Amino acid sequence: MIIAERKPMEEIEQAMAPYKKVLVAGCGTCVAVCWAGGEKEVEILASQLRLARSAEGNEIVTLEATVERQCEKEMVAELKDKVAEVEAVLSLACGSGVQTMAELFEDKPVFPAVNTTFIGMPEKEGLWVEMCGACGDCVLDRTGGICPIVRCAKGLLNGPCGGTRKGGKCEIDPEKDCAWVLIYRRLEKQGRLDLMREYYSPRNFRAVKRPGRVQAVKA
Repeated sequence: MIIAERKPMEEIEQAMAPYKKVLVAGCGTCVAVCWAGGEKEVEILASQLRLARSAEGNEIVTLEATVERQCEKEMVAELKDKVAEVEAVLSLACGSGVQTMAELFEDKPVFPAVNTTFIGMPEKEGLWVEMCGACGDCVLDRTGGICPIVRCAKGLLNGPCGGTRKGGKCEIDPEKDCAWVLIYRRLEKQGRLDLMREYYSPRNFRAVKRPGRVQAVKA
């Protein structure tokens, strides 16, 4: 799941300062699950904008809308009539959603209201943990399903560094478990410790070409 966090209100207010009528657009998928950009967050942000501008004596009109996924043009197209009514769009979607909106409505400025941070999973209510760096060269089959690219602070591919602390903690963040200690323990449980003796070439940064493009092939 893509995780995002809302930008500081001051930054959003500054971006919206030149406009009198804006559309606050949410996304009902990833950012809704992580409490950053769903229908509820759209309502809250729109209200905060109106209150802030009212206090300045500079009123703003906000329209509100949430589509299921802002990264799909067909769904974003549903906002055509609302976009036509406003001067600018304030999107609470991830970076992909913001760019989809901007591409579809090129005559209107589209501003991000959230910062896209990482691909993660919910660990407990209100807490999401980064699990995947989308590197395009997955090694999870060899590391017991634990990604060393993001779960090791140094992104090491060949075992722990020399700074692993007592108890298997990371030298950079003593609150975190060393990723390679976790990998060792997982592989030990699976009877696959022989994988720890293999050498893995440095990370292939060419695995993902920018901008990425994947054409799915139907079976």
